[in-house]
Amino acid sequence: MGKKLIVIVGAGPGVSSSVSRIFGSKGFKVILVARNEQALAELVRNLEARGVEAYGATANAADPAALQTAFEQIKRNHGIPEALVYNAAVIKLGTASSLTEAELLDDLNVNVVGALSSALQVIPDFIERRSGTILFTGGGFALTPSYELASLSIGKAALRSLVYTLGEELAPHGIHVGTITIAGTVAVNTKFDPDRIAQAYWDMYEKQNEREIIYQ
Repeated sequence: MGKKLIVIVGAGPGVSSSVSRIFGSKGFKVILVARNEQALAELVRNLEARGVEAYGATANAADPAALQTAFEQIKRNHGIPEALVYNAAVIKLGTASSLTEAELLDDLNVNVVGALSSALQVIPDFIERRSGTILFTGGGFALTPSYELASLSIGKAALRSLVYTLGEELAPHGIHVGTITIAGTVAVNTKFDPDRIAQAYWDMYEKQNEREIIYQ
């Protein structure tokens, strides 16, 4: 029997790398999806150096066609994932009144639409198999918005609603949907150390009994 597969969309050197390491240490094969091919290759090398079987697939989280192509490649080369983590977000300062309509839509394409696009790539297979886990990286701004980070606050609130609505829809099919709501600034050697946060992702995957973990 081959290794279980986890796909992480929006891979970077912080939380997603820590999630990759903890799942890899539990015997998972890890596929990282990001838009920067060079940075992606470095992330894969770092995981391999730690003994994790890892691969990369290039795609922009805001491009549904690119995500579809990436997931088709993943399934062709590695099989159907066991778990999906969506970790992409646009983080930038700006008040609501300073946002243009186009800017807000562009940010929502990454913060929310990309999350749904990624989930849609695995949902049919999960329904057929009657199992699977979809986890989204949430943020405390969904609960307590920041006027200085208006776009991100709007996006995280919408993402949280997506988690709850999608989770209720898919639960009868044996699919667990959840979010880890990170209510603080991620930083090494603090309470919000990415390795500590990553444990919450593993706990949610393993226990399958919570829709949301508020990490604070």
